[in-house]
Amino acid sequence: MSTIDTPTLPLLEHIIGGERVAGNTTLPVFDPSTGKEIAAQAVATEQHVDMAVNAASLAFKTWRRTSAAERSELLHKLADAVAAEQENFARLESLDVGKPISAARADMPYHWDTLRYFAGAIRVAHGTSLGEVAPGLHSRVEREPLGVVGLVIPWNAPLLEALWKIAPALAAGNTLVMKVSRVTPLTTTRLFELASEIFPPGVVNLVLGDSLGGKALAAHPRVSLLSLTGSTNTGKQVAATGAGSLKRMHLELGGKAPVLVHPGIDLAKAAAELVATGYVGAGQDCTAACRVIVHEAAYDEFVPHYLAEVDRIRMGAGLDEASTMGPLVSDVQRDSVQGYVDRAKSYATIARGGEGFVGDGYFVQPTVVLDAAQDSEIIQQEVFGPVVSIQRARNEEEMLTWANGTPYGLAASVWTNDLNVSQRATRELDFGTVWVNTHMQVIPDAPFGGFGESGYGKELSMMAIEEYSRYKHVMVQSN
Repeated sequence: MSTIDTPTLPLLEHIIGGERVAGNTTLPVFDPSTGKEIAAQAVATEQHVDMAVNAASLAFKTWRRTSAAERSELLHKLADAVAAEQENFARLESLDVGKPISAARADMPYHWDTLRYFAGAIRVAHGTSLGEVAPGLHSRVEREPLGVVGLVIPWNAPLLEALWKIAPALAAGNTLVMKVSRVTPLTTTRLFELASEIFPPGVVNLVLGDSLGGKALAAHPRVSLLSLTGSTNTGKQVAATGAGSLKRMHLELGGKAPVLVHPGIDLAKAAAELVATGYVGAGQDCTAACRVIVHEAAYDEFVPHYLAEVDRIRMGAGLDEASTMGPLVSDVQRDSVQGYVDRAKSYATIARGGEGFVGDGYFVQPTVVLDAAQDSEIIQQEVFGPVVSIQRARNEEEMLTWANGTPYGLAASVWTNDLNVSQRATRELDFGTVWVNTHMQVIPDAPFGGFGESGYGKELSMMAIEEYSRYKHVMVQSN
């Protein structure tokens, strides 16, 4: 496995009120492909968070009065700026999370497409008029922004997660304070540097550092909504904190995506796509195809195809052009994932991978687990790494029961040529997104969000604008 030399980057600072703001202390940023320190970031205190909320509150007084057309124009300008720097963003994302540079480049258009979608969507997000409901009595419903919103994003896809929240929040007329993960601050900091040159001072604010910043946002009385993407445990903690001020919450949390593979399809083709989506981002995606449930009539043919595709994965440094799977994001995540694999050896069959990686960087081998029981931790818990389980199910009913048999409900897919099977699956699967004969297809035009311990609220689509809006009923009695 090759390694790539990585650069040392300048100090990352908070962006508050359109200005760079230093911290009293700093934290290191590491390249996950090498484990080497490549940058330092400022650490937010409660005072920094309060400063950012104050800046956003002041900016909201005028920003809320801007027209949808004005906000749309600025979002298009930000999309243009991101597109103009796409190679820089791809390299920063690769350094941030270890994502293979080829994949980072391929994903870039989706980022500015998200901005352009919301730039257009806000032009048609109107209130409603009920007309004259009684003689001389007129009724209407007005859409309004919430005010200052707090946005907390995870480390697995920082640029995308940031834009999923920034775009609808700004389109709806809010100002914002974002807290990014201490592990992956590179792309988001550059995004906010660009945004602060485009939007009025205080409309977009960024705080860096450890978990204190996110906790302070959740507790702040002048933050109207907190939108968090993260683990289920983090979501529960933040929801409890936010309850003190009765602020609105939007929580996009964990996932354990089941994949139901039925006989009668091209199993080799399905295996290729499911390996690609199972190990994407080294499996650090809440919709990764990590829990494959195969009908017994297809199992013996499917598994060899799947293992052959896993053998084609080329593990390597994010900036290595030949890599198809990079490292885990941190040493903590690597150790957590390897722990799941090591424990699975006592109750399941490790068909691929399983051995600890020796060398630089935070790597875990692409791993396939067979024969795990439905109640085992490898099936029930979100591993969030390059670990895929394959289960043999006796029939369609058992496949659906197992698919629904975890606390999560974010995304699932079913693979079949039988229309009746697909119709039953899409009806019975208790997940916010269900794909048929594909996996991990997400577009800004459609809502994304889960059920159960995968959280509540929707990213993307017009529903995201609803998340960042409130509605006021106005009645006018004419003379």
